[in-house]
Amino acid sequence: MQTRHRANRRTRPAEAGEGHLLYARPGIVVTAARFSVGRQSYPIAELTHLRTDRGPHDRFAVRVVAATAAVIGTAGVLLGFTGGLERLTAGAYLALGAFAALPVLLALAGDWWRPPPYELWGWCRGVETLLFSSDDPDQFDEVTAALDRARERIRYADWEGTADRAGPWRPDR
Repeated sequence: MQTRHRANRRTRPAEAGEGHLLYARPGIVVTAARFSVGRQSYPIAELTHLRTDRGPHDRFAVRVVAATAAVIGTAGVLLGFTGGLERLTAGAYLALGAFAALPVLLALAGDWWRPPPYELWGWCRGVETLLFSSDDPDQFDEVTAALDRARERIRYADWEGTADRAGPWRPDR
């Protein structure tokens, strides 16, 4: 019996300088030459003006806070117009104060339960683009650090060997 061995083949040849892998997880690859997220791929040399930001709040949490604030505001206005605020006891005023703080507490709970995603924005080919977004702060930090390392390699690649080629500067006399 003869067994067949298949050679380990790459799906595409590596570009020059692309072989150095800086970060790789499912769907995210950062090499010395490219940054790939999902189906999008960006050349490192063309990425400029990188900045990090937080994404929008969870839509459900925003709706809950808005609805709660509307109900409490409506109840306060109705009590004010009907003269009910004059007949309330001190305990009722404390309860109204606690209800007024409810939207703030709901907003804090919503941000704790489902925090806004971390986003990496940058300019590529003259267009500002959302390059990467993640809910996991550790993964986001690893990806941005790998991208910074890749950009440093591109930035200092032109400087290698220039000190050897350049002669000393001498003033004109």
